[in-house]
Amino acid sequence: MLLRAERRSIAAAILLIVAFCLPAAAQERRGTYTPPPADAIHAVVAEHGMVVTQERIAAGIGADVLRRGGNAVDAAVATGFAMAVTYPRAGNIGGGGFMVIHSADKHEDVAIDYRETAPAATKPDIFLGADGKPDIAKSRDSALGVGVPGTVAGLTLALEKYGSGKFTLGELLQPAIELARNGLALADDMADTLPAIYPRLAHWPATARIFSRADGSPLREGDALVQKDLAATLGAIAEQGSRGFYEGPIAEKLAKAVRDAGGIMTPDDLKSYSAVIRAPVRGNYRGYDILSMPLPSSGGVVLVEMLNILEGFPLADMKQGSAPELHVLIEAMKRAYADRARYLGDPAFVNAPVVALTSKDYAAKQRASIDLDRATPWTDALSAVPPREGSNTTHFSVVDSLGNAVSNTYTLNFPYGVGLVAEGTGVLLNNELDDFTAAPGASNAFGLVGFEANLPGPGKRPLSSMSPTIVLKDGKPVLVTGSPGGSRIISTVLQVIVNVLDYHMDVAAAVAAPRLHHQWLPDEVRIERGFSEDTLAGLKAMGHQLIEPMGQTSANSIAVTPNGLLGAPDPRTRGAEAAGQ
Repeated sequence: MLLRAERRSIAAAILLIVAFCLPAAAQERRGTYTPPPADAIHAVVAEHGMVVTQERIAAGIGADVLRRGGNAVDAAVATGFAMAVTYPRAGNIGGGGFMVIHSADKHEDVAIDYRETAPAATKPDIFLGADGKPDIAKSRDSALGVGVPGTVAGLTLALEKYGSGKFTLGELLQPAIELARNGLALADDMADTLPAIYPRLAHWPATARIFSRADGSPLREGDALVQKDLAATLGAIAEQGSRGFYEGPIAEKLAKAVRDAGGIMTPDDLKSYSAVIRAPVRGNYRGYDILSMPLPSSGGVVLVEMLNILEGFPLADMKQGSAPELHVLIEAMKRAYADRARYLGDPAFVNAPVVALTSKDYAAKQRASIDLDRATPWTDALSAVPPREGSNTTHFSVVDSLGNAVSNTYTLNFPYGVGLVAEGTGVLLNNELDDFTAAPGASNAFGLVGFEANLPGPGKRPLSSMSPTIVLKDGKPVLVTGSPGGSRIISTVLQVIVNVLDYHMDVAAAVAAPRLHHQWLPDEVRIERGFSEDTLAGLKAMGHQLIEPMGQTSANSIAVTPNGLLGAPDPRTRGAEAAGQ
């Protein structure tokens, strides 16, 4: 059976991603994270607005927009475009993502889907080798894995529909254009990751020219990163809007670069791309409203299913970080990730039972199958069947003084995507189509198993784990969160929410606390350092297999409190920043 055969390769795939995703300094510590001392964990306080990102320059650009009277969406758009320049491992205009917006101005909650799409020539067997088995090099290392980018369409749509109207697109893009044209000093996370990933980038001449020194070695900390072609591309977007990217010379260059590298994207694929406004997935947890991303992101569905399961347990009576608490978190993860594999995919192609999966009744059935003293084998985690109904990344959070909030997660998939910069554009391209399932029962690079619902297809959007999330109380934001980390994204968001809502932790402490992850297959618990020996011994006694490291996450979050906005940049990323005003 293919599913059983795949189990051996999943662990290796996860280790591959851990190696790619972690900063070099973290890799030297075997990819582990050790929480900072309690007295070193402090939220950044602001009164009028807050931007929290994985990269400090972009956070400052977004905060400056708030300072000049922009709303949260204005700031998010400026931040998103800036990170394409300042955080190229994941910030992008060559990838895609998702944005959840709480618009106090319009009394509306929306989700913007700007996920990449498969080119029109994509076939279900595109990532199979001659032997009919998945060929991971095709989806991860070749131009066949490049999806039609969605970021430009998504950010411009957000500005058009939900911006304040005080800024033009060109004004919001200007800081990014100047940074790309004039250069910036390599620092923080980019300085940590670039040398390690450089051999992958050097495979592509157009990429090597940007990220190399004159002697052909990779740029190092303090070196200037100059991206003049990217500045020109951003300038075209500033003048023409999304048309400047999806039509005309830029689109021709993007498509040509992909085709010349062996891919199948055409100018028509770019011209036909559109971002989609969707209704967020909604849940309710202990009196709080949860807004998260709907399909083709699995994030919202899986998150709400897990929270529904946990709501029936008295978590507040269990010590935070104790074996009993973590056991029920693991068991909830295991069941929800199993449903992810079985049911979820692009809603344009798959009729997933979302209402059933996110119902309280279904959660009660799942909860009843949890043994409080014993780990459930992965083979039993699919036993509950819902009723039928008539499948590398960065996150930032923004809140403004009017109560508008934006949670945005976008990605290139692997750090620096496939590594290919399209000649003459400065645009790093994604390898996002690896998030499809190459064959039923096969796993992607993050070890996530999928079935027919997430097979490749023309125009199809691959299933994602990105989970930008806003928590409301009485219709007002109290928490804005999300994270990068592939399959670990949803479990990370879950733990931040539980830490804040169940244990009333300060948001900075909630973000810094050690995390763990279970995704059904492989049947193992990935852990960070920081849990007590008693906790680890208790989990092992219940039958959980514990493995270090968990892999990178970075839950850059904002709590909205009576005492102001509290920004929590995740200490797992060097250079993460909370910029308030």
